Amino acid sequence: MSESAARESTTPPPDFADAIGRVRLGRLASRILFYPTIGSTNDVAAALANHEGDVEGVVVSADEQTAGRGRRGHVWHSPPGTGLYVSVILEPGAARVDPDRATMLVTLMAGVALVEGILAATGLQPDLKWPNDLVVGRRKLAGILSEGVGASIAGGRVSTVVVGYGINIAQTAYPPEVAARATSLESELGRSIDRAIVFAQTLASLASRYDDLLAGRFDAILEAWRRRAPAAVGARVTWTSPAGPQSGVTAGIDDRGALLVRIGGRIERIVAGEIVWL
Repeated sequence: MSESAARESTTPPPDFADAIGRVRLGRLASRILFYPTIGSTNDVAAALANHEGDVEGVVVSADEQTAGRGRRGHVWHSPPGTGLYVSVILEPGAARVDPDRATMLVTLMAGVALVEGILAATGLQPDLKWPNDLVVGRRKLAGILSEGVGASIAGGRVSTVVVGYGINIAQTAYPPEVAARATSLESELGRSIDRAIVFAQTLASLASRYDDLLAGRFDAILEAWRRRAPAAVGARVTWTSPAGPQSGVTAGIDDRGALLVRIGGRIERIVAGEIVWL
């Protein structure tokens, strides 16, 4: 991370610090960097992971992102004061049980944690949509971007992942290209929402589910994800494969988090790519 970026970071605002002090964060929040304005919290977190040791649990957050992004290069609208923009450095490759599988399940684990954190903070329980969205009906409330980075730990190479998430908190004027498919906590609940409480509760839930991941409690994570993802079974989807456009009906997820889609009499396993939900 550049010296200028380090100088621009501050401690969290007092209301955020107070809310954090009321929850259990376990191995997370070993350090919390807060930026009034930043390009991308994931970029700063990745730079930390690449250039500093002992960064597990570091949290990078911002009031505004000028270059926020989602999966596959999509822009994440990040105006000041209206959302949460957070990135956390995790080390699933150091899991005690099957580190490769733990790394594959990071995004699903984070999705479960965010639903649980939002529920605890607001009473609203959004649904999950594979692989990285939280939705209310057909409108997107939050998104997750997990990006692997290299990090040298104890003389070896382990898989380190930056898990970034954005949650729409307040009603705002979304860009035309996303206005029809975006929503916010305040829009859904019809009342003001305390961002600090959502920040603290989502981190607390992430800490708890991250412990599950590191301990190899994969079935607990997968079962929780399936309960919160009704569209994972029986929804019609399309996507582009190396063989060309494909379509089918979702048939759940497997034990490594891949989406299963039924095409005629066979099951296709999808691990990445752009899925269109019909």
